[in-house]
Amino acid sequence: MKKGIGLLIVIALIAIMVGSYIKKQIEASEEINDYALGYEMDIENNESGVKKGQIAPDFTLSTLSGETVTLSELKGKKVILNFWATWCPPCKKEMPHLQDYYDDYAEEENVEIVGVNLTYSDGSLDNIQKFVDSYKLTFPILLMEEEGVNQTYQVLTIPSTFMIDTEGRIQRHIVGPLDQEALSHYVKELN
Repeated sequence: MKKGIGLLIVIALIAIMVGSYIKKQIEASEEINDYALGYEMDIENNESGVKKGQIAPDFTLSTLSGETVTLSELKGKKVILNFWATWCPPCKKEMPHLQDYYDDYAEEENVEIVGVNLTYSDGSLDNIQKFVDSYKLTFPILLMEEEGVNQTYQVLTIPSTFMIDTEGRIQRHIVGPLDQEALSHYVKELN
């Protein structure tokens, strides 16, 4: 009987600790969702994966409309390469900023935004199309139907954005949502 009561006390304490941890994670997530500027990853000293100054690993993916986009064909433009999914709250927060930047500055500043959807984890193409329609996205949305490109770029968290210069070299990796001001700041640093 005493062992049973002791076990219940231990279980209760563990439940309290886990509940507290979950509450802190939710609060942190909400704080991130309200914060419109991601944090920059150190890719200059990266021992594995992509590094600052290296040519961005090339890939070709299809769009929702069935066309294909090859990253290397965008050489000569500054590229904002953004990995995202429809189920990701920070991605939802970021999308209007990406679209506003695309509408207001992309042509003038020689920028292409490429949104790579993690389709393999996102469900149906209908859901993705509804998301694109609801945010009125007009920049290219590429479908990553199988893992691969995300692994090459070592995308562990989304949204994850790579800033690529006109020579096709990676200059920055930002994790978390970006607002229009942050996008402008990072693009101005690209050549």
